[in-house]
Amino acid sequence: MADPKDEDIFLDDVEGVEADLDALAAEEITEEDLALDELRAERDEYKDRFMRALADAENARKRADKDRREAHQYGGSKLARDLLPVYDNLNRALQAAKDAGGDASDALIEGVELTLKELRSTFDKHGMTRISPEVGDRFDPKLHEAMFEAPLPGTNAGDIIQVSAEGFMLHDRLLRPAQVGVSSMT
Repeated sequence: MADPKDEDIFLDDVEGVEADLDALAAEEITEEDLALDELRAERDEYKDRFMRALADAENARKRADKDRREAHQYGGSKLARDLLPVYDNLNRALQAAKDAGGDASDALIEGVELTLKELRSTFDKHGMTRISPEVGDRFDPKLHEAMFEAPLPGTNAGDIIQVSAEGFMLHDRLLRPAQVGVSSMT
C-alpha cells in the first residue's frame, strides 16, 4: 500500500501544477494584446520619425540663419573689391599732387583728402579694415602678397622693404592682401 505521506506530496504537486496552469491561462496572450503591441511599435516608429524630422528642421533653420548672417556680412564683398582700385587711384592722385608741390591746387588736394577720408569712413562702417604694413615689418603670407623679392643691405630675409598697395579685410575675411616688396638678404 501506498504511504499516506506520498499521497500528500502528490496532491501538493497537483495543486501546484493547477495553480501554474491557472496563472498561464490568466496570462494568455489575446488578439487584443497583440494588436496593442503592434500599435505601440507603430507609435514608437512615428515618434522616432517625428523627432528626426524635428531635428532636421532645426538644423535647416540654423543653416539658413547662418547663411543669412554671412550674406549680410559678406554679401557686399564683390562691390568692396571693385572699390579698392578707386581707393588706390585716389591715394596715387593725392601723392602726385603733393609731390608736384606748388603746381597742384590746394583746393584739389583738400578735395581728394576729404574724398579719401569719406571712403575710409564708409569702409569702416561696413567692416572693412586696412592692412597697412610698414617698411621693416615681417612678411606674413596670410596678409601680404610679395610683388617682388630683392636683396637690400641691412635687412633680414623676409622683411618688407616696400609697400605697393594696402590690403583690406572684410570682417574676418581677406579681401585683398597688402602688396609688398620683400628682402632676400640674410
